[in-house]
Amino acid sequence: MSDAAMLSIIAVRGLGEVHPGDDLAADLARCLGSDAGDAALQDGDVLVVTQKVVSKAEGRLVELDHADEAAKVALIESESVRVLRRRGSLLITETTHGFICANAGIDLSNVDDGTAALLPIDPDRSARRIRADLRRSLGVEVAVIISDTFGRVWRQGVTDVAIGSAGIVPVLDLRGTEDANGRILEATTVCVVDEITGAADLVMGKATGHPAAIVRGCPTAWFGEGSVVSDVVRSAGDDLFR
Repeated sequence: MSDAAMLSIIAVRGLGEVHPGDDLAADLARCLGSDAGDAALQDGDVLVVTQKVVSKAEGRLVELDHADEAAKVALIESESVRVLRRRGSLLITETTHGFICANAGIDLSNVDDGTAALLPIDPDRSARRIRADLRRSLGVEVAVIISDTFGRVWRQGVTDVAIGSAGIVPVLDLRGTEDANGRILEATTVCVVDEITGAADLVMGKATGHPAAIVRGCPTAWFGEGSVVSDVVRSAGDDLFR
């Protein structure tokens, strides 16, 4: 699948607290400039940015009493197009983006008391905007991924996945190519944006204050056009579990 003999994953430090209306791309550029050492952004890097800071910068914060379960459920339903399962205040829903996730992706961690963070309205657009702004400010050609934490069907634990991307092919189609034994692959497609995002989370963590990371060394074949919503989200007609 890959000619990447080695990948480097570098946490972006010094971003600080993000507030509604902040210029997130400018703040990232400040941390990724030529004086940032290993974290100086280079052509061909992939920058992974957590949904939380994107949502904060875009003002996707609402008031919510964390102890009010009825208000929490009402907010989840308002951010969903469909509720698949319920267990108390835990809902598995389909968001307007097409994501199937817990509680419509609404996040109560790492936000002020009485506040909830909603998903960005269009995470792919958010990624495109950050990418274009970094190109203008730093003169580098990179890919950008917006990450979020999802659970997985039939598996314990959570992992980070891509909810938005720009400048990278989200899914590599390996059908028609040969495996190591010369057999033709007939069904293999690889969601590289999710693999990159999961790797980046290993240095970002959940409570370390590093909401962005650089993944360096990805093959040039991985870069190109595409989006998470159009290329990663499985359509209802192809989904055997809906």
